[in-house]
Amino acid sequence: MGKTFRIGDRETKLLSKIESSKERERMQILNSIREDTDTFSNKIAMKLIEQGHIETVSKNSIQEQLEKCLTALCKAEDFDIDYQVAPLRGLVSNPNIASLYVTAFVIENLINHKDVVDIYGSDEEIYFSIKKEITQLVHK
Repeated sequence: MGKTFRIGDRETKLLSKIESSKERERMQILNSIREDTDTFSNKIAMKLIEQGHIETVSKNSIQEQLEKCLTALCKAEDFDIDYQVAPLRGLVSNPNIASLYVTAFVIENLINHKDVVDIYGSDEEIYFSIKKEITQLVHK
């Protein structure tokens, strides 16, 4: 006969704390982005161009597209965010949702923009470049 597993009160509290800390971090990131999308889009665009991930004709055009992406992220429902990041969900084990959303935007949408010549680097390299910038700006 199989053993039945029952989740105890201690395990439930621990799982609840983990979930609430993830949600708190997510809200902190989204609030920081919402307050200053211009700075976030500028820093991310500069980083991607400097590191050679994006070859473009106009840096300002890339910045405008990233600003629209970040604004959409701040206004999006959970389902819309999950739908956008679904192809990249397995990219890293504990993803930063904003970095994953912007990475998906760069890989899937920005590549077709008229001012983008090409996008170089792996999905992971682009993700970590974006994550580094977002993390620095959020914890500033």
